[in-house]
Amino acid sequence: MTEKFTIGTRGSDLALWQANYVKGELERLNPDVGFEIRIIKTTGDEVLDVSLSKIGDKGLFTRQIENELLAGNIDVAVHSLKDLQTEQPQGLIIGAVCKRETPNDVLVSKTGSIDDLPRGARVATGSLRRRSQLLHYRSDLKIEEIRGNVGTRLKKFDESELSGMILAYAGLHRLGFGERVNQLIPFEVMLPAVGQGTVAIEIRERDKKTANIIGGLNDHTTNLCVTAERAFLRKLEGGCQVPIGAMATLDGDSLKLEGMVGSLDGSVAFRESIMGRAIDPGLLGIHLADKLIERGAFKVLDQTRAQVVGDGHAAPLFGN
Repeated sequence: MTEKFTIGTRGSDLALWQANYVKGELERLNPDVGFEIRIIKTTGDEVLDVSLSKIGDKGLFTRQIENELLAGNIDVAVHSLKDLQTEQPQGLIIGAVCKRETPNDVLVSKTGSIDDLPRGARVATGSLRRRSQLLHYRSDLKIEEIRGNVGTRLKKFDESELSGMILAYAGLHRLGFGERVNQLIPFEVMLPAVGQGTVAIEIRERDKKTANIIGGLNDHTTNLCVTAERAFLRKLEGGCQVPIGAMATLDGDSLKLEGMVGSLDGSVAFRESIMGRAIDPGLLGIHLADKLIERGAFKVLDQTRAQVVGDGHAAPLFGN
């Protein structure tokens, strides 16, 4: 009989695209093994009327899936890497990361590029990182929060008086909405979330059999880059709900890492870059974080957390 492996995933359109992509690749690499997908609801999927920054970010889109993996009810978990905590729960590891899609954020708009937006234009995003960098570049813009999967956000946008909306290119492209992109936002304006555009496959730490099955999906270049980015984020004690961005690129044996920390209103933005040998990407991430810490990154992040807890950013939740 064909051995069966169960893939756990969220149920959003993008999560299912990712899970089906991984399933197809695993079937191609392991023709004698059967794979099935199991949908698992997470806190982030169930609470849709509250800002993500108010819910908290520890396992928001992953905890329930990881619990099922630890319990042995699924064999692998497929995630957007940017949703994962920087430290895996005890007993779990990232077994593979797939080749990264274009990691940039994009603008969906009714006018053109960010520079073309009218003064005081309303722009939607559910990300404090995007909010911070957008306001640093255009302090006149009015930011509103928006929740929901990609299709839902596009529908809300089309039916609104919003001038623009910021999303990740990877999600739009993978779901066939690439034509909605008005601008691929350059890294000079907006650094992406750590690991953005990367699909991660999580497994049990001592499950050598599953590690061998998924090993062929691991992309070495992507792995080096996201390892540096995640080390940077970990050192800053950051999660997905603070304004931290990073982007690593590999050139031969050299790794370049850029990182930013900003305030909610965009008035403060620390940004640095570093280059080093790709042999130790984690150390590179730590060194870059130290450079930002020396400039006052911890103070900015502490202020941001205090503002979020106290609802200091006070952006209305759009489209509930």
